[in-house]
Amino acid sequence: MPITEFLVANAERYGDRVCLTEINPEQEEKERGGPAWKELALVETAHDVRYRKELTWLAFEERANQFARLLLERGVGKGDKVGLLLMNCLEWLPIYFGVLKSGAVVVPLNFRYSSDEIAYALDLAHVSVLVFGSEFVDRMLVIKDDASDVQTMFFVGDDCPDFAERYEEAAAAYAVDAPAIALADEEDAAIYFSSGTTGRPKAILHSHRSLVMSCLVEQNHHSQTESDVFLCIPPLYHTGAKMHWFGSLLVGGAAVLLRGVRPQWILETAANEGVTIVWLLVPWAQDILDAIESGEIDLADYDLSAWRLMHIGAQPVPPSLIRRWQKFFPHHEYDTNYGLSESIGPGAVHLGVGNIHKVGAIGKAGFGWQTRIVDECGETVEPGGVGELLLRGDGVMKGYYRDPEATAAVLKDGWLFTGDMACEDEDGFIFLVDRKKDVIITGGENIYPVQIEDFLRGHDKIKDAAVIGLAEPRLGEIATAIVEIKPGMACDEEEIRRFCKQLPRYKRPHRIIFDRVPRNATGKIEKPKLRDKFGGGSVVKLTVDNGQWASAARR
Repeated sequence: MPITEFLVANAERYGDRVCLTEINPEQEEKERGGPAWKELALVETAHDVRYRKELTWLAFEERANQFARLLLERGVGKGDKVGLLLMNCLEWLPIYFGVLKSGAVVVPLNFRYSSDEIAYALDLAHVSVLVFGSEFVDRMLVIKDDASDVQTMFFVGDDCPDFAERYEEAAAAYAVDAPAIALADEEDAAIYFSSGTTGRPKAILHSHRSLVMSCLVEQNHHSQTESDVFLCIPPLYHTGAKMHWFGSLLVGGAAVLLRGVRPQWILETAANEGVTIVWLLVPWAQDILDAIESGEIDLADYDLSAWRLMHIGAQPVPPSLIRRWQKFFPHHEYDTNYGLSESIGPGAVHLGVGNIHKVGAIGKAGFGWQTRIVDECGETVEPGGVGELLLRGDGVMKGYYRDPEATAAVLKDGWLFTGDMACEDEDGFIFLVDRKKDVIITGGENIYPVQIEDFLRGHDKIKDAAVIGLAEPRLGEIATAIVEIKPGMACDEEEIRRFCKQLPRYKRPHRIIFDRVPRNATGKIEKPKLRDKFGGGSVVKLTVDNGQWASAARR
C-alpha cells in the first residue's frame, strides 16, 4: 500500500480537522515592527494571517490531487523527476504528495544549496519539473538557462518571475478528486540527497515501500495518536523531520511547522498550540537550556503541560545535554533516534522512551530493523569491540541514483554499510563511536572524535565542540579541538587543558582553538570546513606494501 493511502484515509475520517499549521514569527516581527509575537499569537488565530496559516486534512488531500492532475496533464508520470526547492511552508507537503500521486519521483532539495549546487542536484537526478519559492529566485536566475533537463518551473509565492508559472493558479484549474494512478511498493518514489559533509551529495533513491516503512517505525516508537500535535522545526527536505511527521500522518495527528529556531519561538509555539511532541537538533536544545540558565527565559511564563516527548537525532547527542534537559523538564519522555538518508531517515536504531538510564547510547535496532557491528573482514565483533554498523530492513534505499559503483560499496547482501563506527554493550545497546572517515590515527592509536566532543561538552562553559585530525609530521595526525564558549562566559586554553586531564593522555587534544562550531541545516558538524580553515585539509591514511601508512591531504 502506498503512503498516499494514509492521506486519503485521513481526509475521509478527519476532513474538517486542522492537520497542518504554519507559524512564521520572523515574518510577524518584520510586519509588526518588533517582537510582540507572544501577545499577538495568544489572541489572533485567523487563517489568513500571514504568520499563522492552517490547512485541514481534506484541503491537504485536494491540493495534492490537483497538483497530481496538473503534472499528468503536462505529461509528467512514472519515472519522471519533480524537484522541490522550498522553505518549510504550508504548500510543501501537499506538493510532495501531489508528485507521489502522479506516479512521478519527488526530489526535495536542500534550501541552503548555492546556485551551482542546485544545478548539480537537478542534473544528477534528471529533474524535469521544478517547484521553487521566492527565496530562490536569485539563485535560479543564475542557472535557469543551464538547467537543460528542467522543462517546467512552478513558483510558490508572490511576484512570480517571468521564467516560471505560478503554482497556485496552475493547480487551481484542476479537479480535486484523486487521479487513477496505481502505485506498487517497489516503484521509485523519492530521491533524497546526502548531507555532503564528506564530499559531493549523492542522490539516494527510495521506493514507496521505504516511505511506508518510515511511517510504521515512527508510530511504533513514539505511540502517536490522532490527539498528538507534532512540532516540526527542521527542514522538510531532509528525511529526519518529514519521517518523524510520517508517524502523525499514519494516525491523523496534527503538526505545526515553525519557521524559526529562537528558543522563545519554540516555547511559545509549544504552549500556544498544545504541542505534545518536539523533535530538536542538539544546537536548538542547547540554546533553550542556555536561555533558561541565563535567565533570558522563565519557564513559568509558558504552559507546557501538554508536551510529553522530546527526542533528538541527526547527530550524536551529548549525555550531559540530556542531564541538563531533565533538570528543567523532568516529566518529559526522551528518545534519541539514529538513521541515515540511505535508511529513510531516523528510527533504524533508537534508544526507546523507557531507557533513559542508557543515555549516551543510540539504542537498539528499531521496529522492523536488524543491526550488525562488523570488523574490516565483515565478521561480527564481540560486545565492547568497535566495528562498522550495518543495517537491514525495508527502509534501506534502492541505491545511489546513477552511481552503481558507490551503491555496490555500501549495499552488500541486503545490508547497508553505514560508515559509522559503533560498539555494543553487554545489554545489547549500541553506542556510536564516530564516522569511519573521521577516525584520527595519532602515533598508531585510534582516536574517535565523538568521544572527546562529548567529554568537552560536559564543561560548564562550553557550548559546543568539534574534534578533527590535522596533519603532523611525526605523529601523522593530531587531535585538534575547536571549542565554542557559551555567551557571556570567559575561558582560556589552560582551563580546557586542566579539564582534559581526566582523559587518557593519548585522547587529550594536542591543539585547542576557540571558534564557532559550524553545523549544517540538519545539525551535523561541518568538519570539512574546519579542516580547510585550520589545516588546509587533514590527512587520510594510505596503506602501502610494507604494511606502513603514509599521509595525504583530504577534505
